[in-house]
Amino acid sequence: MIFADRVDAGQQLAAACAAFRDSWPRPIVLGIPRGGVPVAAEVAKALNAPLDVILVRKLGLPRNEEVAMGAIGEGVRVLDEGLVRTMSVTDEELARVEAREQAELERRVRRYREGRHPADLTGVTAIVVDDGLATGATARAACMVARAQGAASVVLAVPVAPPDWQPQPGVDADAFVCVARPRGFFAIGQWYHDFTQTTDVEVRELLGLSADE
Repeated sequence: MIFADRVDAGQQLAAACAAFRDSWPRPIVLGIPRGGVPVAAEVAKALNAPLDVILVRKLGLPRNEEVAMGAIGEGVRVLDEGLVRTMSVTDEELARVEAREQAELERRVRRYREGRHPADLTGVTAIVVDDGLATGATARAACMVARAQGAASVVLAVPVAPPDWQPQPGVDADAFVCVARPRGFFAIGQWYHDFTQTTDVEVRELLGLSADE
């Protein structure tokens, strides 16, 4: 194990992101719900930066939902065309998966924002945070959303990722911060002692605390 829980992971990641504390304009930290938000909250606290969510949904293969064939975000769609072809995913199957995840994305927009507008990313450094990377499809979509919303620079920051994973500079993230890139990587949860699922209530509480500061 590397991390006790997401708070511990966030504190370790915050230390790795320390160079952004005094950058200007002040960065905005964007957590990917649900598990990325507790991690992002610790990073935002350490950097004295605003916290918001960036809302994306993984598009899982119809016969193996844990494997991402792409992701969608607010106005952004990322698709692994090669995997879709290899796994013989039909247009109808893709449409069903996308419709289901779009409905969940819209539900989360209503639930997490509670009428608040998204943070204005125009000209800022957006630090996109998740609790780890597996395929990276969701994180890539999140970075593209941040860029589409006007961020001048996008940083992807995670506690753990596969050793061979790299961002595509200028396409998804401009910089990548990662605490650990262990060999034998199979799943994010294997590197946490406590990887209990984060709830909607916890996400809303963390965002509410940030909004009140």
